Amino acid sequence: MSASDFDFFHGRWHVANRKIDDIPGRGTAWVEFEAECDARPLLGGAGIIDTITAPGWEGMTLRQYDPAADVWRIWWASTRAPGHLDPPLEGRFTDGHGVFFGDDVVGGHEVKVRFDWTTGASPTWRQQFSYDGGATWAENWVMTFSRA
Repeated sequence: MSASDFDFFHGRWHVANRKIDDIPGRGTAWVEFEAECDARPLLGGAGIIDTITAPGWEGMTLRQYDPAADVWRIWWASTRAPGHLDPPLEGRFTDGHGVFFGDDVVGGHEVKVRFDWTTGASPTWRQQFSYDGGATWAENWVMTFSRA
């Protein structure tokens, strides 16, 4: 693991999204939509920021590598929660697969959050929630990226 783990993600992307429509209510209806993403390095390569734009909303992710702890931290914000920066997730990459964990409150419910990143020509990001302390996980959002 190193500060270059997210180098694969620099640049412009088309994003195919598949997402549970109503996560706070623990909905089950999946929606699909397209988005655009622009990711760039910062802080001498030890950080990366991206913006993602879809019809009706915009999001932003900040990732920063902490060499002392040997972890990446990931923060998320979007126009769906103005003025709110989600608590960070922490994790690392092993053999092209990144796993990141954190705690949040979604729809008034405490939830454990997991991000899975798979690198390669078409990187994929998956989000999962656990409402039982991590005993079980339910996938609720998948983004598949292709170069713009």
